[in-house]
Parts: sequence; C-alpha cells; structure tokens
Amino acid sequence: MSAPPDRPAVEVVEYTDPLCPWAWGSEPVFRRLRAGLAGRVRWRRVYCLLFDHDDDPAPDPAAETAWYARYVEEISAHTGAPRAVRLSRVAASSWPSSLVAKAAEEQGAEVAERVLRRLRESVFVLGEPADTTALALSAVRGVPGLDAGRLAADAAAAGTLERLRADRAEARRPVDAVLSVRGGSPHPGAAKETADGGHRYALPTLLVRTAAGYRAVPGRRPYEEYAAALDAVCPGLLPDPVLLAPGEALTRYRSLTDPERGLLTRGPWPPPDAVRVGTGNGPVWLHPEEAAVHPATRRSAPPGP
Repeated sequence: MSAPPDRPAVEVVEYTDPLCPWAWGSEPVFRRLRAGLAGRVRWRRVYCLLFDHDDDPAPDPAAETAWYARYVEEISAHTGAPRAVRLSRVAASSWPSSLVAKAAEEQGAEVAERVLRRLRESVFVLGEPADTTALALSAVRGVPGLDAGRLAADAAAAGTLERLRADRAEARRPVDAVLSVRGGSPHPGAAKETADGGHRYALPTLLVRTAAGYRAVPGRRPYEEYAAALDAVCPGLLPDPVLLAPGEALTRYRSLTDPERGLLTRGPWPPPDAVRVGTGNGPVWLHPEEAAVHPATRRSAPPGP
C-alpha cells in the first residue's frame, strides 16, 4: 500500500491464533475495521501459537476438556460469539492451523481470510479443533479460489515454517505499553507471562504504527477504542462505516454470526437464501454456496439455539 502524500504509511499488526476464543469473539469488530481500512493500511497477522509445542500434556484430558468448554462458554457469553454445542477436546497444538493460515497468505488476502475463518470455525462451530495438518486442510476444503494442492505444499514448506517461527518470536517481544494494562473488561489484554520468564502478547492485540510511533490496543475492546488509536497515529484515516445490505454482506463474507451481521449489515435479516447453522450460542449464517462445501453441512450437526 502506498500512502497519499499527506498521510503517513500505517501498518496494523494483528496478534492472533486461529484457535483463540477471544480472537474469535473479536472478529465482528475486526471485520468492520478491515472493511473500513481496505486499501488504506497494511494489515499484517502474526500467529502467536496459543497452544504451543512446549505446553505440558493434561494429566486428565477429559477433565481439561470439560474445564475448557466452560471457559469458552463464559467467553462466548461475554462476546456473543457462537460456540460449539460439544467440544471434542482441547487443541493439542496451534502449529498445524497456523501453518495452514500462514501458507494461505501466498494465495492472496481474500483466500487467506476465508481459510482463517474456516480454521476458527473448526473449533468454535464444529467443536473439532484443526490441530493436525490433515484436519486443518480438511476444514478449508472448498474455499473459493483456493488451490488445495498448493496450500498443502506451502504448509509443508520450510519457508512457511520459518515465517511462523518468526511470528512466534515477534509475539514474544511485546511493546512496553502492554506489559501492564488496566481496564474493566474481562479481557483487558495485559501481556501473558511465558514459561521461560518472558512475555507474549495477549490475544488478540492490535498494534497500529507509523514511522513516528505506535498505539497498542490489547485484549477485547469496543470499535471506538480501535478508531481512537488509528486517529491518534493518522487523523482521518478510518472512514465512517458503510453498512451492507444483508444479501450483499453474506455474498462478501460467506459466513456471518449474529454479532457480525449487527455490525456489518443494515436491513431485514436473514436473507431468503441464507443457511442457518445452529451452535451452542446462536447461529452462524452461511451463503448457500458456502453451505454446499462447509464442513458444518458436510455432516449431521446437532441443533443449537
């Protein structure tokens, strides 16, 4: 992206993980931000490996799964995000899904967005976290425009692994501003301590920066806080949101939750051809073409509210 002569070049760095429940709950606001900032900033994702290789295995996997399911339920009650009716297990690793998400960037921003969305939905809609390479590749099958063979090859490539390792290292060099964070939110976003005595960014965190400085917005925040951070580094950068007609939004995004359609659309909902997928906390709405290839409709899913 080339900035206009009167506007500094702006980079937005999103520290995230495909399997993070707080990142999933922040997607409505982030989708609205990305729509407004399209063509105005460089938006870069850094995958932080929430479930890392050095995590100790649970002594009682069933008890850990039950605890984590309750944890996700508490988060979804706060964010309004869908959650799986039944979670099969806690993810063993974030590496496979993050490698696939990183590899998808080689096929362009639109494909990468849709691949990441499917990976998130693997755990928060289906309850089957994409924590192996086979599961991650299966979860994204049928994404429009995706070259599945190339994706598999890129996910296995040494260069992709090196880029993901660089992401992991960057996520463990948080800026000072996030080491201590105050706020009334259940997830204010102070950096997390790591096993080696260091820190990593809490997920999600946005870092908005120019050559002159930065603003960090950690944790789950309302849209207005992100807008204020952008305005602080580059006044007037973020335009007023443009809401889409429901059918247009579903065509563009292919998958929408109720919190997302509330932030991104205007008009009667749902569109007549939308396909409703029930979850444990409200539906996910699919475009009919997405429903034809989505893993939620490739199997018999239990009904949700």
